[in-house]
Amino acid sequence: MTDPSDKSSLPPEPALTPGSVPKKQASQPNPWVEGLQTIGLSVVLALGIRHFVAEARYIPSGSMEPTLQINDRLVIEKISYHLNPPQHGDIVVFWPPDSLTTPGRRRDAFIKRIVGLPGDVVEVRDGEVIRNGEVLDEPFIKAPPDYQWGPEEIPEASFMVLGDNRNSSYDSHAWGFVPQENIIGRAVVRFWPPGRVGLIDD
Repeated sequence: MTDPSDKSSLPPEPALTPGSVPKKQASQPNPWVEGLQTIGLSVVLALGIRHFVAEARYIPSGSMEPTLQINDRLVIEKISYHLNPPQHGDIVVFWPPDSLTTPGRRRDAFIKRIVGLPGDVVEVRDGEVIRNGEVLDEPFIKAPPDYQWGPEEIPEASFMVLGDNRNSSYDSHAWGFVPQENIIGRAVVRFWPPGRVGLIDD
């Protein structure tokens, strides 16, 4: 007869390591639940990255030619402007002012190049952009602008943007300045088409 107080005769308990359960208590995972969890996590991560870090955009018009061509695919990064303000020459994606959006229609983002920072005095005259009294050297534009604009001082927390295709671009010379809060991010990399993959130079 076994003495109940004699624990040496009892079978040993299964050892537990952190995060483990005894085999007889473990339940088989439901593949449907695991699949839904994986999909849900992927969606959350994708939305988070797109909203806070970077997103892909394509070029629908020729307003930035020759730098950007129609149907180019770009990566727009959103981190740097939380650390440092936009700079001259940055190519930025932004929401246009509300006055340009028809009520009830979805707002489409624009992409242009920054030519004026807050406090700059900018003028377009005789086929040249003049900023703070100095003519800009712009070898990247398609053709010299054939219009006159300014001079005008850029307001606080606003930017002047122009397309590189100066004469076929609906930009600041037509509708005004971009509020800083409207800027989505900076174009940094072209990933399509394959023959033109690379960093987007200022």
